[in-house]
Amino acid sequence: MNNAYTRLCQRFRRLSRFGHLSAIAGWDMQTMMPAGGSEARGEALAELSLLQHQLLTDKENGDLLRAAADLPLTPDERANLQEMTRQWQQAVLLPAELVEAKSIAGMRCEHAWRTQRQANDWQGFSENLREVVRLSRQEADIRATANGTSRYDALLDLYEPGMDSQQLDSVFNDLKQWLPALLTRVVEKQSATRPRTPTGTFPPPLQKQLGLQVMQTLGFDFNHGRLDISAHPFCGGVPEDVRITTRYDEQHLLSALMGVIHETGHARYEQNLPKQWAGQPAGLARSTAIHESQSLFMEMQLGRSREFLEFIQPQVEAIFGSQPALEKDNFVALAQQVKPGFIRVDADEVSYPAHVMLRYDIEKALIEGEIEVEDIPSLWDEKMHHYLGLDTRGNYREGCMQDIHWTDGAFGYFPTYTLGAMYAAQLFAAAKQQLPAISEEIARGNLQNISGWLNDHIWQYGSLLTTDELLTKATGQTLNPAFFRQHLEQRYCS
Repeated sequence: MNNAYTRLCQRFRRLSRFGHLSAIAGWDMQTMMPAGGSEARGEALAELSLLQHQLLTDKENGDLLRAAADLPLTPDERANLQEMTRQWQQAVLLPAELVEAKSIAGMRCEHAWRTQRQANDWQGFSENLREVVRLSRQEADIRATANGTSRYDALLDLYEPGMDSQQLDSVFNDLKQWLPALLTRVVEKQSATRPRTPTGTFPPPLQKQLGLQVMQTLGFDFNHGRLDISAHPFCGGVPEDVRITTRYDEQHLLSALMGVIHETGHARYEQNLPKQWAGQPAGLARSTAIHESQSLFMEMQLGRSREFLEFIQPQVEAIFGSQPALEKDNFVALAQQVKPGFIRVDADEVSYPAHVMLRYDIEKALIEGEIEVEDIPSLWDEKMHHYLGLDTRGNYREGCMQDIHWTDGAFGYFPTYTLGAMYAAQLFAAAKQQLPAISEEIARGNLQNISGWLNDHIWQYGSLLTTDELLTKATGQTLNPAFFRQHLEQRYCS
């Protein structure tokens, strides 16, 4: 039967295959590609992006979508059609030349950022960032006009469908009421018994060995993925070929280890998306925040639990040797240490939301045109001092240049990190209630039941359900930030 819906499935499967190539070429650009290949790769990816845009915005797709809406589809097919329609509506708004220009500007900015950040070169970075912001504002204007929203909400919807800044402001305003006092309380409590600092260096090859062992414990499928190094840790590729990366610091063991656990959470979600919907929009991850909930479920809820840390501690000593700082109690204390710092990706889970709120404040004002790129450093320092008591004046490398997200115009992405942390806490609370032996199983390194629970409640649904439907099905309610507060207070204050 070659009806409108079947033809749409064929078209979106083709788009998915081009997306596969784009994802792997993008991974290579950040891991393997020699610096001299940047310009040509950027042009090639921009061409591929333009081709995908042309295929998606083909006028006939609109006719097919309207025709398919009248067909007797199953509930899952209708959910897939809804996701097709959403993708088409988002794409058809943008002129092809803007898509191409934004792709080129983003890749140019990101590639230069790799060396500019190391050189603390804000002036050079800001020149590229201005063009990215200019084009992102153009996109936001177009989307906001079509959707009847603010500029920022129009971009936020790309990452977290159904969420808007009014809801975010409510969530973050609640956080601001209790998080600073909790952070102070935890820091004061931990100051009485500071953990020992490991001595010596931790060679990257040995750190990688440990990371691979932990990935295996977490259930990563090495037949459909791999671990590499990049300037900024990420999970990319496609479900059939998931690429995760980390970065190593010889002086610090936990940074790369926890980064690997985090990205493995993303990867397990990708590797377990519904195979029967592969190549279709319904087979994709639900949203950025749900994706982040899976990585933070692994890294924070599970990976920094005493049970899991005590399980992997013998592996740490087997690889790096015995020393007082790596003994069980101290190793746990190190991994659960709360200490406000400059770098978001290395932040503990108590201070992490402050990093997100800082970025949310700035990027929302930037997209709405209330500030300009040159205002970012002073605002960053002001908010770092307010939220975390830290001074970043002149320290762009550890300040406003530390993240990769703004380089390619990913405005609206940062809030999903804290939403993901809240979803993760809510999901883990439900899992503990439904799996009474979960703590004992984690202590033995047996994560099969946890993986099964995540598959049953999150992974197998892809985008067949909305975020609210997923959460309600798994936990009995939509987002409830109280679970996040309860988790932090139980782990760090009890």
